[in-house]
Amino acid sequence: MSELVWHKSSRSGSRHNCVEVALVSDGALVRDSKAPEEARVAVPADQWRRFLAQVSAGRYDT
Repeated sequence: MSELVWHKSSRSGSRHNCVEVALVSDGALVRDSKAPEEARVAVPADQWRRFLAQVSAGRYDT
């Protein structure tokens, strides 16, 4: 398995209280940046695309 490349939102700045995402062939892995070696959540590709579309549409804006 190749090394995962983790990304965090550019809106997080230098803060460490955020989630990070690594894209994998069948979806995405999500982890807590404060505990990178702890549990990761695997999200299937179709659900990840749906989530991104909802974010882009402003569904989670506060």
